[in-house]
Amino acid sequence: MADRRKLILEDGSEYYGTGFGSEKDAVFEIVFNTSMAGYQEIVSDPSYTDQGIVMSYPLIGNYGVTDEDFESRGVTPSALIVRDLNENPSNFRATRSLSELMADADVPGLEGVDTRKLVRSIRDLGSRRGLLTAADVPLEEGLRRIAETPVPHDAVARVSSPKKHYSRTSNPRFHVVAIDCGMKANIVRMLNRNKCNVTVVPYDTSSAEILSLNPDGVFVSNGPGDPTDVPEVIETLRELRGKLPVFGICLGHQLIALSYGAKTYKLKFGHRGGNHPVRENKSGKIEITSQNHSYAVDEKSLAGTGLTVTHTNVLDGTVEGIEHAEDKVFSVQYHPESAPGPQDSAYLFERFVQLMGGK
Repeated sequence: MADRRKLILEDGSEYYGTGFGSEKDAVFEIVFNTSMAGYQEIVSDPSYTDQGIVMSYPLIGNYGVTDEDFESRGVTPSALIVRDLNENPSNFRATRSLSELMADADVPGLEGVDTRKLVRSIRDLGSRRGLLTAADVPLEEGLRRIAETPVPHDAVARVSSPKKHYSRTSNPRFHVVAIDCGMKANIVRMLNRNKCNVTVVPYDTSSAEILSLNPDGVFVSNGPGDPTDVPEVIETLRELRGKLPVFGICLGHQLIALSYGAKTYKLKFGHRGGNHPVRENKSGKIEITSQNHSYAVDEKSLAGTGLTVTHTNVLDGTVEGIEHAEDKVFSVQYHPESAPGPQDSAYLFERFVQLMGGK
């Protein structure tokens, strides 16, 4: 029988449940995700590095894990917290259960938690740091361990590709250099699908080295943490400004804004899930989007940068897209490559291709 374990939050609240996956303890930032499907893509998304994910949808694990659906090579969050874990998946494609995957990756989980209560707590009080540990650990000890664990600032360095690699497609029209800050695999697949050969480079690759590869455009990826923790990418983007088309997603969107002199700030509890409505401001069209971020671009700080807001979050008014038309630079805060998830925004890859084609 699995051990009783608990989640301790830094405000002193405790949530008890049953452990699964790894048996180790973990300290992390607690966040929640509202997706009804896609838990495998979520736990393999590098943007969740150093976070403990609470799934608001109650039944997790029911279709198991398949070898083809990973967004990266590993399980990247620090922990996963669910209401009901299914250990006997029903799916002809499944090769193992979610619990087995997490045990293999040495990532702990907690099931049997009142996730509705926990999600409301995060929504009302904001994201906080927490500890997943044994049920008999005293509260005072748990709070001490949280307080003594430093907040990491090297997440991008840990998840970025350590060296350059390639992804080819048949009959390519363009060559894209993708700056890997923790990039999801489906982004590369979408670029390939739009007839782009892709050269993936580490996050700290210089602008001179990128230009030496003779790309038609540059893509800057999603990734974990505070965008101000990666000044190397900000400087690279500043030096590439106006030299060739640039497209950014999620963290890449924030880094582009910072490279033009704008500012970012941390949201109370972030946006995570596949059901966020976003308005395309020019047409007024509403797109249902998939999101995963803790930080946002400060709209007031865009004044004087040459950047304009192209997309706005319908729920809270935050900036969801920006562009610099003259420099052929644009970015979005959400994930147009979401898999599984809404496909409303896949046209953005086509727009990138058009910019590289001179349109």
